[in-house]
Amino acid sequence: MFDLKVIHSVLGQLEEERGIPREKILEAIEMALATAYKKEYGKRGQIIRAKFDLDSGATEFFQVKIAVDPSRVIEVPEGEDMPDLPTEDERVRYNPEHHIWIDDARKIKRDVVLDEELFFPLEPKDDFGRIAAQTAKQVIIQKIREAEKVSVLGEYGRREGDIVTGTVQRIERGTIFVDMGRAVGVIPFEEQIRSERYKQGERIRAYLFRVEESPRGVFLKLSRSHPKFLEKLFEVEAPEIASKVVEIKAIAREAGSRSKIAVMSHDPHIDPIGSLVGQRGVRVSTVTSELGGEKIDIIDWSADAKKFIEDALSPAKVSSVTLNDEAKTATVEVSGDQQSLAIGKGGQNVRLAAKLTGWKIDIKSSDGVIETSSPDAPTSTEA
Repeated sequence: MFDLKVIHSVLGQLEEERGIPREKILEAIEMALATAYKKEYGKRGQIIRAKFDLDSGATEFFQVKIAVDPSRVIEVPEGEDMPDLPTEDERVRYNPEHHIWIDDARKIKRDVVLDEELFFPLEPKDDFGRIAAQTAKQVIIQKIREAEKVSVLGEYGRREGDIVTGTVQRIERGTIFVDMGRAVGVIPFEEQIRSERYKQGERIRAYLFRVEESPRGVFLKLSRSHPKFLEKLFEVEAPEIASKVVEIKAIAREAGSRSKIAVMSHDPHIDPIGSLVGQRGVRVSTVTSELGGEKIDIIDWSADAKKFIEDALSPAKVSSVTLNDEAKTATVEVSGDQQSLAIGKGGQNVRLAAKLTGWKIDIKSSDGVIETSSPDAPTSTEA
């Protein structure tokens, strides 16, 4: 019935190219054979199983019966409807093709228990009608799809939280669909860098932040605006980050425009800022290029809130910082010539500093309060 060389070839190909285990394909073949047998030769209510030998190509068929107790079933004459039972009554209709009384089962197998399955050999068959064969084919296709979905979920589930690469498949209503090979990646409009434009067929890198299963397949939720994307890019460029000698403590990002990163070193001999900047700025330049020219400010993280806020407002020079711990508000004084630097274009510098530190920041000069920014203030690319 089967060409064994073809079967072994297909099994190897599916295992290698799609990551579907050989035993899953064998399971699909056996289920398809059992379905075809029942369609052509079976009776209503029968449970039929098949065992296919990959070495010889021989197939054995079995009828399965479940051992039941008379108190667990109701005998309803053929042609009559099952009576209405109370919700708590779990009895089922007795079917001689589906069930076997526990006492009769023990005559065949002494130690059988309730609900155990007993297997009864059936006459071998290898001649199935067109409808049965078509049904078997559909069963195999469905089982392979299910196995492939499990394989894809496993593969990309392990890569969740990493950078992935794909090819732009299409763009619909602002959403970018990315061909990842075995799955489709989706970059919603809010997860994109506003200044970037992509065309079909272009290579694209993104941060995989969620793997979703749907009736249409597995979808990978991707982002280029997520703060973690910036962190992962530096992890690729800086071995000190990958080895956790240098740690990124906080990130505030307005994707495509400007970001602030606070870093610390667990080794006093290693400069955390220098690790991210790299020799002649090569590391930070590589990351900036990947993000379409996004400016990146790298500062030292500090447990001292005053110093952390002061550094976060760089390149502005701060005169003093006064903290209100209860309200978690910082009043920062700057000289008149530093106020525009402290605030930044459109309030961006103070807004990012507030997000980075987690403090609400009031910028004050000799003219009074100039700008107020909260760490909860929304940005155009918050992910």
